[in-house]
Amino acid sequence: MEDTPVVEGTLISNHAQISNKEMIHELELKGYGEFENNEFILKFFESLYLLYCAKLILKKGKKKIDFDELLNICQKQDPETLTKFLIYRDLRNRGYVVKDGFGFGSDFRVYERGHFGEKGAKFLIFGLNEGQQEKMGHLQKKIEQITQMGKEPIIAVIERRGEVIYYKINRMNFYENKSRAEKTFEI
Repeated sequence: MEDTPVVEGTLISNHAQISNKEMIHELELKGYGEFENNEFILKFFESLYLLYCAKLILKKGKKKIDFDELLNICQKQDPETLTKFLIYRDLRNRGYVVKDGFGFGSDFRVYERGHFGEKGAKFLIFGLNEGQQEKMGHLQKKIEQITQMGKEPIIAVIERRGEVIYYKINRMNFYENKSRAEKTFEI
């Protein structure tokens, strides 16, 4: 993170738009942002992370936007903003390149260290807060689809203290045990 230059951006909705071509190139090399409609955009979690690390100067008009202000703006649009930021920050601090998830309810695509731009993402991350419930059948479907794509599904659980714990998940089989239940209740 030390070698990432300080970047200036403009807040548009909950995204940061970067205009400086040299900065865009630097950010792209490090796996940040993407082009949307010929504009280079940082997703909200990327903007929050760069603000957190003091590598982004974000403005809306002449007003400077800090981390807390952006977090409040984003939480109004997505209540899971803090969860996503904590996971993103943890993964980035571990040296991974992280991009927005694509379908299956995943929050992030994560690339193996040193393989960003060479290979596709290896992992798809689902974020959950400690105590949050998830239906097993729903999770099972996601896992099957992801493993069919050759990706590894990972659940990132945010503990109450903000620590992130990762669980690699594999295919699950749940069988309904009707015949035994029916025999038990026969008179």
